[in-house]
Amino acid sequence: MRDMGDATGYGPADGDTEFEARLRELLEEQTDGLRTSEAPYATILRQGRTSRRRRVFAAGAGLAALVAVPGTAVAMHYQPGAGGQAALPAQDARPSAQASATQLQPSAPVRASGPEGPATPGQLADGITLERAAEALEGCLSSEAKHRRADSPMGYDLGKPGDYRVILALNATGDMNSPGDGIRVVAVGTLGGTPVRLICTDKGDERPGINTSIGDVVDPAHRAVVPDDNAHRLYQQDGATGPGLPYHFPFRWGSVGTVEPGVAKVTVSWGGVTQQAALDHGYFAATGVLAASEDSLPHIKGYDAAGKLVYDSAQDKAYQ
Repeated sequence: MRDMGDATGYGPADGDTEFEARLRELLEEQTDGLRTSEAPYATILRQGRTSRRRRVFAAGAGLAALVAVPGTAVAMHYQPGAGGQAALPAQDARPSAQASATQLQPSAPVRASGPEGPATPGQLADGITLERAAEALEGCLSSEAKHRRADSPMGYDLGKPGDYRVILALNATGDMNSPGDGIRVVAVGTLGGTPVRLICTDKGDERPGINTSIGDVVDPAHRAVVPDDNAHRLYQQDGATGPGLPYHFPFRWGSVGTVEPGVAKVTVSWGGVTQQAALDHGYFAATGVLAASEDSLPHIKGYDAAGKLVYDSAQDKAYQ
């Protein structure tokens, strides 16, 4: 068939027959009914803006929900949009393994095999950390186990650091009996139902010193406060020459012992300074710094909850 008209319609063309002209008129009438009206530009623009506002509101609500629920972990990825514009971050619904692991971690480090820490921070004196105290205790117990004779009546298995609780750690100043400086750690525990108390002296030696008390304290006088029989190792600089000789100042000292359940307060006075002891699971522990020579012993007092004096070492013949 030859060309039926120009590019804009079905109007008559030169050379058409009457039948062809009539056919063109019928096609023109039908085409007029199919023509679309002018596009509603304003309506389309308004609907587009409304749709964008709804998407922005939905995205904002989603972000607010993330902030309101801290336990939800969502990975955010930056995705560039068309035309160089930044699209909204894509939300990955998979929980973040790193965030979940952090939430499960306890607020304080878990004690694995080392000793338990003291009841108060002040029982770790001179900047000694629990890790440093545990290291010293490990050295003392390892050395004791290495050199212990199986046939010795004193060959008691003292266990491992995890069996103990540190109640005092302080600097140790060298003297004639034990030259060099280091630290001392007092640890208590129960092995096989038997109470054990250790004074460990670590001065970097191959064989650190350890003093041991094993068994319940037998106290016929039923004292409310019982100073440890070997606590002099914490405050006497040199046992051979007596108290006060020769001290290296300032001198860090300590005092430990046991208390009955009714004791609410223990004080230890020495060198003109009074320190309040920490009460830690049936033990007391005090420490201070001596600035000048002192020939007397630390003065220990115990009080009940009403403030009544229930023990005075000045009246205790066993202590003196």
